[in-house]
This record gives sequence, structure tokens and C-alpha cells, in this order.
Amino acid sequence: MRATLTRRVTFSAAHRYRRPEWDDARNAAVFGACARPNWHGHTYVCDVTVGGEVDPLTGFCADLGALDAALRTRVVDALDHRNLVLDVPAFAEGRLIPTSENLARWIADEVQAALGSATRVLRVRVAEEPGLWAEVEG
Repeated sequence: MRATLTRRVTFSAAHRYRRPEWDDARNAAVFGACARPNWHGHTYVCDVTVGGEVDPLTGFCADLGALDAALRTRVVDALDHRNLVLDVPAFAEGRLIPTSENLARWIADEVQAALGSATRVLRVRVAEEPGLWAEVEG
């Protein structure tokens, strides 16, 4: 039998959306207030769902300790109280724009890399606020 396990973490970070090859007017037209030069921040809520076969000996579908360690080192330590554009190389100007969609994708890749093949990351949800989130699956 397959099962899933979801762990929620939170982190606070600043960002802005900007394509360096566009002028300020085009960035503002496309990204609105998110393109303002003085940054803005969120307290993100991130749910990571993993899954697999339930081990008949332990009753677990995933190693919760390994998931917690991956979330602590690869997500919270890497992102909490950071400026995503200035402090996280993947989101540096000219690379990934730090949207919720790209954050979710990046987190999925980071957690999967930390867990290896023993556990599969199935879904990552990143919420910037209670009424706005992005999810990636697979």
C-alpha cells in the first residue's frame, strides 16, 4: 500500500521580480508592484509531500527524520531571512525569477536531492499569503 506524508515549514524572505534585459517600465508593466526596486517580503508557508510504499515493519512510507533534516538544511537554512535574489544563487538576477512557482520547483529539486532515491517528493506547495500559493507535482 502506498501512502503520503506532508511536512509544513515556514520561512521569511524578501524578493522582487525583474528581468535585467527589460527596462524599468516593462518590468513594472509585467510584474506590477513586485518589480519595485526596494524589495518586498513574505512569510512563506511551504508544504512538502513525499510518499511511497508503507514499510510493513515500521509502518512508515518515508523517513520523517530525513525529511525534516532536508527541509531544515535545504529550505529553511537556505531561504529564511534571506533576500532571495541577492543570497540564493539560483534566484540571482538573470536566473530564475523568485516566483512562488519557481520557489516550489527549486524546493522540490533540493529536497529530492537530499532524500535520494529512497523517498519520492510528490508535491510542493509554496504560499506567499493565505489566499495565494503555487504547487508543483512530480
